[in-house]
Amino acid sequence: MNKTARGTFDVKTIPQPPEQHAQTPEIGQFLLDKQFHGDLQGTSKGLMLGAGDPRSGSAGYVAIEIVNGALSGRSGTFALQHFGTMDAGSMTLEVRVVPGSGTGDLKGISGAMTIKIAEGKHSYELDYTLPSTQ
Repeated sequence: MNKTARGTFDVKTIPQPPEQHAQTPEIGQFLLDKQFHGDLQGTSKGLMLGAGDPRSGSAGYVAIEIVNGALSGRSGTFALQHFGTMDAGSMTLEVRVVPGSGTGDLKGISGAMTIKIAEGKHSYELDYTLPSTQ
């Protein structure tokens, strides 16, 4: 059965020093640290890679984060994969649950997340399916 979880999240992006990626200085590296609130309660840690010039409105990023929390009364972990592009200020973003990444009560989860940013606040909608419990 398809379900939708909604809520907000707080995120810290922590730039990694250039010496961490000296062979590819054009690729920025950032650690992600999130707190999810709402229908998904939990935290996540991740790594983001970015390139381009976001100040000019053209850039791209990819990221993987591991979410640890509770969803619909079921707890465990799962991974989210991000693919974002900004071209002349127009943003496209795809965030999907990584197949096979669910653990614990979230084993078998699949789906996609929509992230919205309004007035500096982040919110999410996670459309997902979980195997039925017996």
